[in-house]
Formats: sequence, C-alpha cells, structure tokens
Amino acid sequence: MSQTIKRLMHGLLMLTAVGQVLFVPAIAADKATSKYQVETIIDDLNVPWSMVQLSDSIFLVTERSGQMYRIDVKTGQRKEVSGLPKITSRNQGGLLDIELHPDYNNNGWIYFSFASPEGEGRGDNTAIVRAKLKDHQLVEKQVVYKATPNSTRSHHYGSRIEFDRQGYLFFSIGDRGNRSTNPQNLSLDGGKIYRLHDDGEVPKDNPFLSGDKPAIYSYGHRNPQGMALHPETGDIWIHEHGPKGGDEINIVKRGRNYGWPVISYGVNYDGSAFTELTKKQGMEQPEHYWVPSIAPSGMTFVTSDKYPDWQGHLLVGSLKFGYLVLVKINDDNQVYDQEVLFEGIGRVRNVQQLNDGYIYVAVDGQGVKKLKPL
Repeated sequence: MSQTIKRLMHGLLMLTAVGQVLFVPAIAADKATSKYQVETIIDDLNVPWSMVQLSDSIFLVTERSGQMYRIDVKTGQRKEVSGLPKITSRNQGGLLDIELHPDYNNNGWIYFSFASPEGEGRGDNTAIVRAKLKDHQLVEKQVVYKATPNSTRSHHYGSRIEFDRQGYLFFSIGDRGNRSTNPQNLSLDGGKIYRLHDDGEVPKDNPFLSGDKPAIYSYGHRNPQGMALHPETGDIWIHEHGPKGGDEINIVKRGRNYGWPVISYGVNYDGSAFTELTKKQGMEQPEHYWVPSIAPSGMTFVTSDKYPDWQGHLLVGSLKFGYLVLVKINDDNQVYDQEVLFEGIGRVRNVQQLNDGYIYVAVDGQGVKKLKPL
C-alpha cells in the first residue's frame, strides 16, 4: 500500500468548538517540514518520558524505567542522578514527567511524577515530588501529592505537570484502568486534573474543597498525557488517550466534568460499544477529537520566532503513527485544522519548546531530537 493511500486512510475526524464535524486528511510530511532539520542531541534512551533544560547545553531527562540523567549535550557527558524515591517500573508506570518551577533560577525546585508503591494498598499510584539538584543528587525531597489507594493495574498513570501564570501547579492522573469507578467519583483519585500551590497546599478556591479529594480541579478524564499552558489566554490545555478512537484535546475549566466514560467518541478495543452517548448535558465537549486514535503523548504551544509557520499553534506527538501533529488554532482559540509533520520520526513520547526557543522531541527507542530551522 502506498504512503499516499496510507495517509488518506489515516484521515482524521475533527470536532470544532462550534460542533462542526470535519474530515481532515493527513498532509504529506515532506512538504511541511522541508524547512527544518532533525538533529539527535541525546541518543541511547529507551522510553524518554520527559526532559527539561537547565541551561543551553544541560538537560535533565527521565527514563520510564526509573532513571534520571543529567546530560551535557555539548560534551556528551551523561551522569545518572541519585536520590530518587522508590519507583515502580512496570508496563506504563515508572519515572514519568519532569518540570521546573517557574522561578527555578531562584528557588531550584524540580518537580517530577512517578509510579509510587508507598501508601495504602497493593501496587502503586501516581505521586508528585519536588526536590533540588545538588551536583548529581536530588536533595530536600518533598511529596507534593500521592494518589490513593494503590492499584495493581499497571496503566493510565496520566502524570503530566504544568504551572499556570499564577504559579499554581496542575497535574494529571489517569483513571488507572478503572473507568467504571474512578473518573466520575470525586471521592477517588484517578481520571482527574488537580491544582495545588507549589508546596502542595490546596488553594482555597478549588471547586471541591468539601470533598475527600480537595485537590481535584476537573474530572471525567481518561488518561491525559499532554498538558500545556496557552501563551495568550493562560488556560491549561490537555490531551488524553481515548480507547479505540476518541483521543481528545480539552481546555481545563474549574469544576467541569469531561464525561469519561459516560460520553466518548471511541469504542472498546474489540470494536464493541461501551456507551451510546457522545454528548450529555453537564459534560464538556472536546475542543478536538481524533478517530482513529493517534495515541497522543506530549504537547507544546509554539511561540518561538524560530518557527514562524507554526507560531500560535499546538504541536502534539503521536505514539501510534510516529509523527508530530500541528494542531492549528484560530484567533478565537478554536481548533480549525491540522497537518502531519515529520512522518516516520518514531514513537513520539514528548514534544516541548524549551528555554532556548528550540523544539525538542523525545522518541522511544532513540532519544531526544532537536528541530532546527535550515
């Protein structure tokens, strides 16, 4: 089968904010990306879940298997960071996201998420910890949040981390494979977006202060593995894995229910239906959804003048198809189009515009790549 036919078969259904359904075929990658060079700056990584940039040449990278590396891309020096807490590495669990405090240059706080076996019950659950880096060791470790109880299931940890303009810490925890119980139950962790102060204190204006889980900010999510701050509105955008079809992009709003699994544009992996509903009063519609699923992982808004064709739009990684998707956003902050970029780059685990204004892509089985304008 030709690549052209395959791209057409990978055409995407898109739901705009005004409810119009569009068929958007994938666009050939060579036309869209001829202005850019892909340079591997860090190699020999298995599942590089996330990365941050401490300086132009110094990166911290997390491996899902439980390692954190401090890497100098100029010299090639790579040292494993010590002092990590106990991490469970199994299936989708392990050492996951990493994020710098907005005032990192002054306070030194580094935040990371992982599957933690600590606490109530067998198995593990998502934890958020902050620490400081001294030489190659994590010190002053503080648990910011630990989801409970633990679960013996080994998928849907969520685990993306983002700060908003007010300095609030947002993070995701997936439904842990328990869709019938966790996402719609405000007394349970899982299938939620959370908001805390940077030290783990619950903000006094969180929507569910009287409940058992006052850190919850929104609910009815499946497995959000992308989170980014909109550069103009200051809103937190996420994407989340659907089942078979129905991957979504959502804008996180205080106290809102995003419907999983009551409403969905997807079906079970065997093709059977688990719900007949795609809409329901009191539940949010996605800004955009994909059928078939692309298995999205990582997302970043492009603001850098190094990529003028992409400025103001959103980049999303695809694990399933091995490419990036440029999700185009209009002046009303609605998704109106998309195109495939860098087809064949590999299983994209994360994509980030980092401090130096360049875009970096973490690819399973390879490492971290830099997108450089020609």
